[in-house]
Amino acid sequence: MNFGSISLHHTRFHGLRFGRAASALVAAGPQMRRMRLGLALVALLLAGLVPAGANVEQLTILTKAGPLGIEIEMAVTPAQRSKGLMYRTELAPNAGMLFDFGAEQPIYMWMKNTYIPLDMLFIRSDGRIASITTDTVPLSTATISSQVPVKAVLELPAGTVRAKGIAVGDLIEHRLFSGG
Repeated sequence: MNFGSISLHHTRFHGLRFGRAASALVAAGPQMRRMRLGLALVALLLAGLVPAGANVEQLTILTKAGPLGIEIEMAVTPAQRSKGLMYRTELAPNAGMLFDFGAEQPIYMWMKNTYIPLDMLFIRSDGRIASITTDTVPLSTATISSQVPVKAVLELPAGTVRAKGIAVGDLIEHRLFSGG
């Protein structure tokens, strides 16, 4: 069997033994090898849906209907906060991005280069939701204000606030907040 300049006739090379997977690959026919290669490529592509270096954490929103778990990416550095969810074409239903602005301050967001509509939760340092903006307009450069000083903003897929009954005053449990 020939793979470029390497010929495989056995499962041993100079005393090194390949595992069962390599032996099976060598023993399999060309169609089986193509199928396995295709599956490996699909797995690599799916792994690419979460950006490289993404810091994924868990967060819980305590709503009147009960706790809601969200898998979040953190935006902590100025570069991460500036980019946010720009250029993304999808966001999983129970996923979001949490922007940490440090001390409470008035926050102004926009949707420039953001292709998916979002719900934005503006959160005080105690973890309480201070204000909410729903169904933001993709690609808009209109300013979206926190209305009051906040520590963080949680961006979720549009429709999440309505579907899950999230409201002003609900508590966010996460290491970032003193109440969570």
